[in-house]
Amino acid sequence: MSGWFSFPTMCYLGSNKNTPVYIPRLGCHEYKEGKFFFLFPLTFSHTYYNFPHNQDMSSKLLFNSLGLGTVGTALFFWGKSSATPQEPVSNSNLPVQYSKPSNGVFDPSIVNPQGFFKFGFPGPIHDLGNRSEFVSCYDRATRNPTWVVEHITKESIAKENQNGDRKRSVFKEDEAIPVKFRNKLRDYFRSGYDRGHQAPAADAKFNQLAMDETFFLTNMCPQVGDGFNRDYWSHFEDFARRLTNKYDDVRIMTGPLYLPKKGEDGKYRVTYEVIGSPPNIAVPTHFFKLIVGETKGSDKISCAAFVMPNDVIDNNTPLTSFQIPIDALERSSGLDLLHKVPYYNKNDLCKEVKCEIIVREFPKQVNNVLALPGK
Repeated sequence: MSGWFSFPTMCYLGSNKNTPVYIPRLGCHEYKEGKFFFLFPLTFSHTYYNFPHNQDMSSKLLFNSLGLGTVGTALFFWGKSSATPQEPVSNSNLPVQYSKPSNGVFDPSIVNPQGFFKFGFPGPIHDLGNRSEFVSCYDRATRNPTWVVEHITKESIAKENQNGDRKRSVFKEDEAIPVKFRNKLRDYFRSGYDRGHQAPAADAKFNQLAMDETFFLTNMCPQVGDGFNRDYWSHFEDFARRLTNKYDDVRIMTGPLYLPKKGEDGKYRVTYEVIGSPPNIAVPTHFFKLIVGETKGSDKISCAAFVMPNDVIDNNTPLTSFQIPIDALERSSGLDLLHKVPYYNKNDLCKEVKCEIIVREFPKQVNNVLALPGK
């Protein structure tokens, strides 16, 4: 999965896999071979913005929650993104140098808060899963992926290339995640929520392995079933697949959001349900997709960001009512998106294609509250 995408988190990995890898400011970690490895982000936002489960779906409220006014969005959308700040180099691995104060004057050099890291660096750690059709970044705090990125083409989803059978796939825990931070099958049992794919199984039909990998719980978030995951959201995923008829490459980032809601006292608060036993998995209030279309031979990309509430959505709701400026998505998610692409090379996807869903009757998988774990 090469291309213009750069991961929202950054790290420096050494060449010697048998020794700790030093990361500026944030200390050390050990490189782990395999399809999963750990990342310490240089910058990390731990501010979550949430709507409760039953929310006002008006565009005005959604835009206010994203920190936007209802006007001036075009200028906001086409503005340049700020560059990722450079971090200073840490001295956490250096021994503390104690010096005797002279003339009773305190020597501040004896203070070394980074000395705490000699006991072990606490994180946060982002677990990256490199799969056949997608890459996931798992958040150990919410037990949800922070984001999942995928790449689809007209050929990769063509019927003649479909060799994966969803009926042969089962939901499964990702054993690459430490047990104490892992989202588990039993957490969803009788929760009332679907195990909602972030990278859809329908995008990975080109072989059985790719299909099976979409059923790792590190690719799942709790989603409302009827009226959302099995309806509007499913039609939205189909819209993204249909874009391969126009663009040579379609790249998609999907993930959860936790947005604020204004209370009766006029203050905004973060509120969301947590499921599991013990309660571990955060139920997102919203979900986003950032869709990018690429045409071979062109430096320009066509992109659009959408945010939808994790709730029942009427199929007659225009898809464009959920489109938001990419900068607004950055502020709400804490992710640095498309910053390597100059603003003048970003076209509004919904000005090139008609952004609308086509309501189709898809087979509805029973995977929610009444489903047995792993089925």
